[in-house]
Amino acid sequence: MKKLVLIRHAKSSWANPLQSDFERPLNERGQHDAPLMAGRLKAAGIIPDRIIASPAKRAAQTARHIAKGMAYQESAIEWHEELYHCVPSVFEELFQNLPDEVSTLFIVAHNPGISEFATQLAGSNSIIHMPTCAIAGIEFDASNWSDVSISGKRLFIFDTPKKDHD
Repeated sequence: MKKLVLIRHAKSSWANPLQSDFERPLNERGQHDAPLMAGRLKAAGIIPDRIIASPAKRAAQTARHIAKGMAYQESAIEWHEELYHCVPSVFEELFQNLPDEVSTLFIVAHNPGISEFATQLAGSNSIIHMPTCAIAGIEFDASNWSDVSISGKRLFIFDTPKKDHD
């Protein structure tokens, strides 16, 4: 089994209208939500073997919060510029050649591509809108990442910071 956990970056700041989109940081809510979601993943026993993220500031900050909450070495995060506002096919290209010892992969990226890819994986009857800091986890019946596109799959987690967890 292979697990892919898609994480949309947390809420970003629009305080500086002259700031480039790539350089927008997390706002206060984003700084709260990213560690919150890391805690939920850890509590559910969903721990990454690898984290890949967009280097855009808000995605990078989210990835660092997730890594810290998982006791994952920040220096081991892989930064991929192609994740910045990418189309769904880019996600699959990133994990096609992963080594088999990677069982659980986290990818931190942006909308609309991450929502489109989650919807594509979840099936034609599902439409997944990923609000900021949302998590969509897909499990594949495959032992190799190169086989996930032809394997059975299921959505095993969908969570958002606003979802009630009482």
